[in-house]
Amino acid sequence: MSTPLPPPRTAVVDAVSRALAEDLEPLGDVTSSLLPADLVATARFVVRVDGVVAGCACVTETYAQLDPTVSISWSVTDGDVVAAGTELAAITGPLPSLLTGERTALNLLGHLSGIATATAAHVAAARAGGNAQVWDTRKTTPGLRALEKAAVRAGGGRNHRGNLSDWILLKDNHIALYGIADAVARARAMWPAKTVHVECDTVAQVREALDAGADALLLDNMSPEKVRECVAMVATSARRPLLEASGGITLDTIADYSATGVDCISVGGLTNSSPVLDIGLDIESGVETGAGSD
Repeated sequence: MSTPLPPPRTAVVDAVSRALAEDLEPLGDVTSSLLPADLVATARFVVRVDGVVAGCACVTETYAQLDPTVSISWSVTDGDVVAAGTELAAITGPLPSLLTGERTALNLLGHLSGIATATAAHVAAARAGGNAQVWDTRKTTPGLRALEKAAVRAGGGRNHRGNLSDWILLKDNHIALYGIADAVARARAMWPAKTVHVECDTVAQVREALDAGADALLLDNMSPEKVRECVAMVATSARRPLLEASGGITLDTIADYSATGVDCISVGGLTNSSPVLDIGLDIESGVETGAGSD
């Protein structure tokens, strides 16, 4: 797999800053304040189960914001497949700082690695059936979209539109007001450079969207058999739009949808319900006093 595009630096800094504020305001880490500030320790991030890593930059940023004297040495990078027991990184620094940042670092690393792991499983299942790419959706945790979409990329998936400005997606509520042909025409008139994507619930709507000249069709909540029928219809048209299958597609059914010949399959569950990857921070038993050391 090629190296995945990392999340925007600004998104990492912002997410970590908000997470630390959530954990530390108003009085800071009152428990770690009981420890001598000059206690120095080494700790290791270790994954407990097999998975795919994502969110390394968030861990590095957590300790950079908390205490720049903490050093981190990574053994992996985003997108790496790891086995249970693998050491992901070692960190050394004042023990109070290591403990203060532990939960923020693990929350982000475990959550994003869980998304990457689930995405990788869906990508493998889709490839078992055909050549469809696996896309995410906008069903993301508020404030974490850029990080979660980067985690999807780390797992081998691809990103659907990042926000409502990216392209035009005419869904059922838009179509109910204007109809497909008129909605597509309005989109072309107002935003001539934007991709026009039309949600279709029926074969008849697929034909209407084709006739209207849509750039992409979202085949929503259709059975694999219906999707295959739509793919065959589009194959005979003069202009082939991109075909996306979506709606209730799971790890158990994604191979069947991939086998229909669609270009991509979007799965909201990648970002809104992937389980956290179990990762722990293990502190080495030897803790040294930093005062007086060379």
